[in-house]
Amino acid sequence: MTEETPWQQALRYANRANPYPFYEELRKTPVSRQPDGTYVVSTYREIVSLLHDPRVSSDPRKHPAPEPAEGSGHPGAEPIKEAVISLEPNIITCDPPEHDRDRHMMMPHFVGPPHSPDRISGLEPEIRRLTGGLLDAMRGKTRIDAVDEFAYPLPVTVICKVLGVPVEDEARFHQWIETALDALDFGPEAASEEIRSRLAGGRQAVQDFERFAEELLDRYAQQPGPGMLSALMNEDGAEGHMSKGVLASNALLLIFAGHETTVNLIAHSVLTLLRHPETLEKLRRRPELIVPGVEELLRFESSVQFWHTRSAREDIDIAGTTIPKGAPIFLVYGSANRDPERFPDPDRLDLERPDNQHVGFSQGIHFCFGAPLARLEVQVAVSEFVRRVENPRLVEDPPPYRHNQIFRGPRHLLVDIDGVRD
Repeated sequence: MTEETPWQQALRYANRANPYPFYEELRKTPVSRQPDGTYVVSTYREIVSLLHDPRVSSDPRKHPAPEPAEGSGHPGAEPIKEAVISLEPNIITCDPPEHDRDRHMMMPHFVGPPHSPDRISGLEPEIRRLTGGLLDAMRGKTRIDAVDEFAYPLPVTVICKVLGVPVEDEARFHQWIETALDALDFGPEAASEEIRSRLAGGRQAVQDFERFAEELLDRYAQQPGPGMLSALMNEDGAEGHMSKGVLASNALLLIFAGHETTVNLIAHSVLTLLRHPETLEKLRRRPELIVPGVEELLRFESSVQFWHTRSAREDIDIAGTTIPKGAPIFLVYGSANRDPERFPDPDRLDLERPDNQHVGFSQGIHFCFGAPLARLEVQVAVSEFVRRVENPRLVEDPPPYRHNQIFRGPRHLLVDIDGVRD
């Protein structure tokens, strides 16, 4: 049997709780060709370079089949193509000028146009109210699940409000999201019967979710309502009208991201602080550190570990390697954020880390659309958890992790507490 590469080892579920030793090995070869023909980029400088390189496409429709290494037993592009479920393009899976037009149309309805710059900051009172309610509900308990009872309900409720998705439908699309994400696997276990059987269910879940989004858009076309989706469905400005299929695909993207990235960041922030009690106590004493602290927590445990839809438009020479035209490129953000060439002592948690230009929200034209909202939610949630929850202790370390490799995060996070103060 061929020995697995560090990247293949990092992708195994058994290593989900701690992929960092494998990333350290991976960075010894900043750009490495994998047995399935993909190119994995693991160092900060090279990832940032490619994020700003117009020779890199983000559109998976432009992936030709890479050639697997001879005798490797790997099926080339098959795992990638199976994992990319067919939908209309969205802003993270298309290139300019399509990307620029769609993002420009969406941005005013999410972040706010110049005449309403407080659209995100104006959500803070509601975020604080929701956070307070979740913590109040923990009173009288001695054990909580910080995912199910805290990290999950807050961002889901907020993203539903922003988009105009009925929160009463959350139970349905939560199951679709879980099913779809559990079906994706880019590692050696992708060929297993278990994962292949999940794939069909994952595709069906996405189709069900897409149908739900299209029906919601149809309702808003007949009767406009609150939120971003209704506004876009009824907009016909200078740049034209976004098709229902493209809008539905972007709606799915934002709901997925609003669930997974912020949920995982809140959960990982709680987990990381409980693993570093001296840092938790420092934050309790100096609550103003929450703003730089969230940036450090995101660097330390990246909510998006890597991205998989990029490919080379032409031959790219980088770090002594040529990525050939058409080759798929995986950018490993989780590794870049622990790169000692960019972050001194990267495995140390430092809420006051200077010059913390992490790639937890990516960079370049695909910089995270929802970053301002995510930052606000996590700042409020984590600061209030630290302030109000008395003597929190981990029950299980490491906690159980979700299967998904891209949106890496705990499935549950059991915490013993002494109480919840006012």
